[in-house]
Formats: sequence, C-alpha cells, structure tokens
Amino acid sequence: MAEEEGTSGTPDPGDLPSTIARSDEKAQRTYAKTLEHAEEEYGDGERAHRTAFAALKHTHEKVGDHWEPKGRKGPSDAQAEGGRDTDRPTAGGVDANATKEHLMDVAKRLDVPGRSSMSKDELVSAIQRANDRATRRAREQG
Repeated sequence: MAEEEGTSGTPDPGDLPSTIARSDEKAQRTYAKTLEHAEEEYGDGERAHRTAFAALKHTHEKVGDHWEPKGRKGPSDAQAEGGRDTDRPTAGGVDANATKEHLMDVAKRLDVPGRSSMSKDELVSAIQRANDRATRRAREQG
C-alpha cells in the first residue's frame, strides 16, 4: 500500500489504519514512512504492517481509539523489546513498560472500573480491553 503524501508530508489519512488516521501527524508519518521502507524490504503484506506498528509503538501508545506520544522513546512491551524472532504476548499498543502511575492515569482517562485495586499487569490488560472497545465504537460510527 503506497502512501500518497500531501504538501505537508503527512500521509492521506484514508490510506492509514483507522486508529492511526485519528492520531497526530507524527504517528501518521512514523507509520507511513516505516511501512514504505518495510514494503521495499518485505513486500506488501502482514510483515510490513507489523514492522510499521512496531516502529510506532516505540514513540506512541494506544489510548482509546487513537495513538498518543509516549513520555519516553522505547519498546512498549516484551515482544517489542525482543525483535522479530520473539514470540511473546504483545500489549496491543499499551505501554506496558510505563510506570504503574502512568497506567493508572490512562485507565482513569478511559474510565476503567476497579482500576484502583489492580496490579500493573491487570491495568495493562484492562487498558487493552478498553482500547479495543473504543476502537470498535469509533469504527462503527464511521
């Protein structure tokens, strides 16, 4: 999927996955540029898209139905830390390497019930479920 860019250097949001199209320009550019290079390397397929999402997860985290810049750069979970030959669970864009305080803040913004008594791992799972629900609702609305 080749990305067409306008005069600002930002890809056409219609060519991006919906969660990225609802995100800031840096998220859109990061995904599009990485996808472009990955398609040159791997062809147009799942591996190129996984590579683009992996790059995005180093600079952004999924919050609800979109991606937001992280406070620090780096892998978001154990799978992202290990590279392509690892087979560990992914946190689906949740910054599982963030502090529990940060995860509590995200859970509060997403109105996750029971968050005050959750462990860090439980918060990651609950945020991931809340993100999935928000994305589903956004896609249903158009």
